[in-house]
Amino acid sequence: MKADIHPNYKKVDVLCSCGNSFATKSTYHGETLRVEVCSECHPFYTGKHKIMDTEGRVDQFMRRYAAKAAAAPAVEKTAVKAKAKSKAKAKEDTKKSK
Repeated sequence: MKADIHPNYKKVDVLCSCGNSFATKSTYHGETLRVEVCSECHPFYTGKHKIMDTEGRVDQFMRRYAAKAAAAPAVEKTAVKAKAKSKAKAKEDTKKSK
């Protein structure tokens, strides 16, 4: 390594807002690095992770559109029947024209 071009890599104490502290090495210029969340208090690491959609947006969507979803198959069947009739009519017209 070339001299005097690399940042100073030294031991730094990390202090979390939850009170946890540990030592690491860093190029941070101060002696103590203060952080808001660490592995001791972060919900992902502590197992207190909550899923935000418990009875939330998906359930609200399902309640709101449940009636429309139940009516949708009837609408689709009607559309399929109409399409089949138009195809049958088109075939008849082509047979008559020949």
